[in-house]
Amino acid sequence: MVDVERFRILLSQERERKLALLPALRRDITSVNAARQDSNVDDEHDPEGATIAFELSQASALLAQSSAGLAQIDAALARIDAGTYGICAVCWGPIAEGRLEARPWTPYCIQHSAGKA
Repeated sequence: MVDVERFRILLSQERERKLALLPALRRDITSVNAARQDSNVDDEHDPEGATIAFELSQASALLAQSSAGLAQIDAALARIDAGTYGICAVCWGPIAEGRLEARPWTPYCIQHSAGKA
């Protein structure tokens, strides 16, 4: 049997970390956008333009990844509340505790995790 309360704590801590990260990422995107608008940079022909475009792309990707991670954590916490945490969403078999240690937000056992986040 999975120690659900231990995983609730782990998930809650990770949720807090992601919530703290989101405003910083949004500020980075705002800052890069401001730098981009304040310059006369042609992304294709100016070496600095490529750097600004890369920074914007990277910050946007991190924001999307963090937001998706937060949604996965919230879904895992909802499964804890529903009493279905640690049960595979596909086969309804148990998710190995080692898998939950590595990815406490996963709704899938090892067998059904191929190709899924």
